[in-house]
Amino acid sequence: MSDAPSLEVRNLVKHFPIHSGLLQRRTGAVKAVDGVSFAIRRGETLGLVGESGCGKSTVGKTVLKLIEPTSGQILLDGEDVTHLSPGRMWHHRRRIQTVFQDPYSSMNPRLKVGTIVGEPLENFGIASGRDKDERVAKLLERVGMRPDAMNRFTHEFSGGQRQRLGIAKALAVNPDVIVADEPVSALDVSVQAQVLNLLIDLQDEYKLAYLFISHDLAVMRHISHRIAVMYLGRIVELTDKRTLFSMPMHPYTEALLSAAPVPDPSKKKARRIIVQGDVPSPAKPPPGCHFHTRCPYALPKCKVEVPPLIEVAQGHHVACLRRPVGASPEPLTPTA
Repeated sequence: MSDAPSLEVRNLVKHFPIHSGLLQRRTGAVKAVDGVSFAIRRGETLGLVGESGCGKSTVGKTVLKLIEPTSGQILLDGEDVTHLSPGRMWHHRRRIQTVFQDPYSSMNPRLKVGTIVGEPLENFGIASGRDKDERVAKLLERVGMRPDAMNRFTHEFSGGQRQRLGIAKALAVNPDVIVADEPVSALDVSVQAQVLNLLIDLQDEYKLAYLFISHDLAVMRHISHRIAVMYLGRIVELTDKRTLFSMPMHPYTEALLSAAPVPDPSKKKARRIIVQGDVPSPAKPPPGCHFHTRCPYALPKCKVEVPPLIEVAQGHHVACLRRPVGASPEPLTPTA
């Protein structure tokens, strides 16, 4: 077995061109993803968190090759798949699967569950006929569904059950990596816990690598091993979840955590950080550090220098000019 990460992304960039005028000439670009790098090893979950519009879902779609990257590299088990044609990419698709946010709209309502879950098995030549039906029945049981669900349509199930069907479909081809894009955001809290625990159990059993995309910090804390925080197309902090929640070092991460509700406010007096202003447009991001327009700790150089994502402590990567290598995790002092 290769020692390479199951999924590795190097300096991934995705810009969407903006066309305007009578001749529809290109006048700019939406910089949805602007130089993202990370690696996920077998049996590990990397959480990708950030506000709506920060580019985290675009990262997921680009990694899946649903949209082509502008530049950068995507490697599956050490093999570069960035520029493969659709025909050559087909052989790698069984290695990376996805669980969508809305399982109802991602499944054909005119097909029965047995056909939907079994379709990948036929597409990749893994099983057909009776063998396929037996495999589908076992998959359904593994995700907590009755085998007779094969003969029913998706509209006959609840949201949590449909998400279990989506997970079964992703597992059908025995992938190495699963990209889960907001897979529990549309579910009730109790059902969220059931689906998250199922994903954790499946990861332990099959040693899956997860890229888990969400805006919910509580969900991230429950399922992730490491968490990457995105802001306006860039990763600003990357570390293990315990360190992130106990010693955040990027001002944006601090603001995100301080905005999250505390179960018992009387027991924990969290320092509130109020971020001023709105998120800038990704079509015209600020120069230098993208967060400097809203950061209470910004220095003059933050307006012109792009902070690299560096390892300031063991396993703790931060993109902030006020956090050099070996910096103390103590709170920063606001600038005048």
